[in-house]
Amino acid sequence: MAPLRLVIDTNVLISAALSAQGAPAQLLHTVLSEHQLVFSQVTFEELRTRIYRPKFDRYISLENRQRLLHDLSACAHWVDGLPSGTSPPAFCRDPDDDFFIATALEAQAPLLVSGDRDLLGAVPVPGLLVLAPAPALVWLQTSRA
Repeated sequence: MAPLRLVIDTNVLISAALSAQGAPAQLLHTVLSEHQLVFSQVTFEELRTRIYRPKFDRYISLENRQRLLHDLSACAHWVDGLPSGTSPPAFCRDPDDDFFIATALEAQAPLLVSGDRDLLGAVPVPGLLVLAPAPALVWLQTSRA
């Protein structure tokens, strides 16, 4: 089976970085080893700014944050995203979350993984599933069968 392009929301990526246990870390490992992580400049920038918040200082060193960002950036499939100053169509209550859906649509990704209630409750988009990490793992396992 060909690798799938997948978009993972910032909250899931940070959860995976903070703990090697649990569904977010398992999901990220599966995506990096069997599929292709997708970023746009906007989605990567959200990760970059959030991972450096002081509240994470006690959980992950600055060096590990830099390494994580470098490694994820290097292995990801990049899409252009929307031009600067352009807003994506409204799918969610939180307009910032719409960029993740727009990135997934541009990459033709069948799956967007998030723990964010706004994304999980977004208006359904044809051809795109929005799942939490644990159900996304199950979906990836069953989609290969």
